[in-house]
Amino acid sequence: MSGTVELTKENFDQTVTDNDFVLIDFWAAWCGPCRQFAPVYEKAAQENPDLVFGKVDTEAQPELAAAFGIQSIPTLMIVRDRVAVFAQPGALPEAALADVIGQARGLDMDEVRKAVAAQQAQEQAQAQAQAEQNGQ
Repeated sequence: MSGTVELTKENFDQTVTDNDFVLIDFWAAWCGPCRQFAPVYEKAAQENPDLVFGKVDTEAQPELAAAFGIQSIPTLMIVRDRVAVFAQPGALPEAALADVIGQARGLDMDEVRKAVAAQQAQEQAQAQAQAEQNGQ
C-alpha cells in the first residue's frame, strides 16, 4: 500500500493495531508548514512502501489530536508495536525525515518495551505512595 492513509477516530486503532510501524502526520489545511511538509511526507511514503503513512486532519479529528496532546502542527509521530517511539512538531526536511525513519526502523523494540514497562511501574509506585500518604 503506497501513499498516505487518512486516519480518523473510526480507523485509527485498527490501523495502529494491524501494522507494526505507522507514521502519523497531524496537520490542518490552514497550516502553511503542514502544506510544505505534505509533499515531503508523500515522497517518503512512496520510498517506504512497507510502512504505513497516516495523516490526521486535526480540524476534522479533534479527538485524536487531543488524545495525543498535539499542541502544534505539523507534528510527526511514529508508532511501533503500538508504542509511540517518536513525536516532534515542525515540518521536517526530506533528509531529516529519512533519518528519523531510519532510526525508528533500527530501534530494538524489546528494549523500548522494557523501558516503557519500567516507567509505568515507577509511575504506579509513585501513585501508590501518594495514595498511601493521602490516606493517613
